[in-house]
Amino acid sequence: MSNAIVRTDFNFPGQKSVYHGKVREVYNIDDQYLVMIVSDRISAFDVVLPKGIPYKGQVLNQIAS
Repeated sequence: MSNAIVRTDFNFPGQKSVYHGKVREVYNIDDQYLVMIVSDRISAFDVVLPKGIPYKGQVLNQIAS
């Protein structure tokens, strides 16, 4: 069993929309805030692979900060 997070399904108060990209998901809250979630999905040559890499999203967030 993998610990990879390949999909999120949050429901934030005031949420207007959600965008599911190849690797990231962006939640629009009250047209004022954007919450960006980096998942563990892998995209290669514009194809999302079926399995993710555990903690990939966490590492990408730490590199960006």
